[in-house]
Amino acid sequence: MKTSLLRTAQAIGLNSSNASKLEAARAKLLPPIPLYRHLLRTHRLLPFEMRSLGDDYVKAEFKRHKLSDNPVHIMGFLLEWNHYLDQLRLQFAESSSEKFRGKRMDDTLIDKVWESNFCRCPSERESADVQRTTRSTL
Repeated sequence: MKTSLLRTAQAIGLNSSNASKLEAARAKLLPPIPLYRHLLRTHRLLPFEMRSLGDDYVKAEFKRHKLSDNPVHIMGFLLEWNHYLDQLRLQFAESSSEKFRGKRMDDTLIDKVWESNFCRCPSERESADVQRTTRSTL
């Protein structure tokens, strides 16, 4: 993600009708490298299993988007990862007295993931059906 592309993304964002919202969001956006470092440092506070999964995912996503040249994708990428970092810090602040447990996924998000992966594997689909029915009865 080149600096000139980030400037282009900023210029495009200012032309929209939500310029003040984008300006406020951009003001608190971390640049890619500091954001990457903050994410990995914050993951140090996670339990080992969550940390290893999270670190691998962050590294893979940043590597995958390293050469992105679409300013809209760059801004969306940075916004979402900054949002994730903010949510993670908030969860750590709330659960400082107890062990970190994460956050329960919203049912609408689960349904979206469910629909997009519906045809992947029949055995996984059947086990997920059982889990969803037991969860809904609780």
